[in-house]
Amino acid sequence: MCALCGVLGNADHWTDAIARPGVFSRNSDAAERRRERMRRVQCANRVLKLYGLKLSDWQGSAFLLSTATGKTEIVDHLAHLWIKAEKLTGRLCDPLDPALIARLEAAHD
Repeated sequence: MCALCGVLGNADHWTDAIARPGVFSRNSDAAERRRERMRRVQCANRVLKLYGLKLSDWQGSAFLLSTATGKTEIVDHLAHLWIKAEKLTGRLCDPLDPALIARLEAAHD
């Protein structure tokens, strides 16, 4: 299956904010869900920047993960983000690494 068909047939993931009957969500309108998605991208980019990567939204249905040199991977949902990051960088990308967290906290102060 080509990447585009995989994205078009993509099922909702539990990490996505989706309004469904019978499911509690504060994100009942499309604009708020879009804003939350963009906040997740911003948050991920704070960590990805330390690996030389950047995440962007792709039409609200997937994400694009890119290197500074232009290599790009389609990320269906955030659960696949770190696998794709490791593929692009060729090294372990652990967002819970204590040294990485310390760098993020130092940058925040």
